[in-house]
Amino acid sequence: MLKMLGAALVILAATLVGWLKARQFASRPNQIRGLILALKRLETEIMYGFTPLPDALQRIANQNKEPIRSLFTVAAGHMNPPNNWTAQDSLQHAVESQWGFTSMKKPEKDIMNQLSYTLGTSDRQDQIGHIVTAIRQLESEEVAARDEQSRYEKMCKSLGLLSGAFVVILFY
Repeated sequence: MLKMLGAALVILAATLVGWLKARQFASRPNQIRGLILALKRLETEIMYGFTPLPDALQRIANQNKEPIRSLFTVAAGHMNPPNNWTAQDSLQHAVESQWGFTSMKKPEKDIMNQLSYTLGTSDRQDQIGHIVTAIRQLESEEVAARDEQSRYEKMCKSLGLLSGAFVVILFY
């Protein structure tokens, strides 16, 4: 009886690991889409709103769900007193400190870091151009993430269950 309970727990744990990995594959494209929409809102704020950058970042944070919200909240928070960091420093810090809470990978992180170098350092038109470039790059990453999702999501679910069954078979 105890062996059966242990076997069931091993299979359950391995299945849950597979499902968690599959959820990462499923949430990555959605988070990239959320980041794209947030950058489009930032583009609108810069172009038409004439909103100071910290206020624009905070507005965008308020309009998004986690983990995108915390990314922009941290960036906006460090640009305000008492820190008064530059847009580059605050966005890079936000990316470094909050990226682990997302399902996004290094290419998206590199795009955001690249955007941070130009944000707040030039005129409106130049900033809009850099944001549009980042959006285009993120859109291509979203296509790749959707492809990965369709390819690996079901496999991870199945592999979790099968690996749990394999471990149980090995122990018997």
